[in-house]
Amino acid sequence: MLTVTKSIKFDAAHILTNHQGLCKNLHGHTYRVEVGVMQPPDDTSDMVIDFKDLKRIGEDVIASRFDHAFMYDSTSPGESEIAAVVEKNGMRTAALPFRSTAENLARHFFSLLSAHLPGLMFVRVWETPDSCAEYTKE
Repeated sequence: MLTVTKSIKFDAAHILTNHQGLCKNLHGHTYRVEVGVMQPPDDTSDMVIDFKDLKRIGEDVIASRFDHAFMYDSTSPGESEIAAVVEKNGMRTAALPFRSTAENLARHFFSLLSAHLPGLMFVRVWETPDSCAEYTKE
């Protein structure tokens, strides 16, 4: 099995409502999202996908929506209230129907990217240089 991986980076802020640690406070990360794509078993070409194409898809689907945005859980009244203030002041937000944990983001990004990448195998979301969550094709 041949697989290629491309990294996409973006900066974003978030809050983890109902978290007992410091991440309950507004803070930000430089996220690195790794996208792994597998070559179909019957494909004998020497490229899985052009890295330039993989980068474009990752940036169009993920970075363009989340870069320099406040990611918030739209089901949380407190986070929605903060988002309203952010938007009122002309700043970017990205509403999500769940808490913006690395685990949930990996699952969500996999779902978004799978429509564009039939051979998608995994998505890793690095929240810090040494901490990531991975969602893998079942």
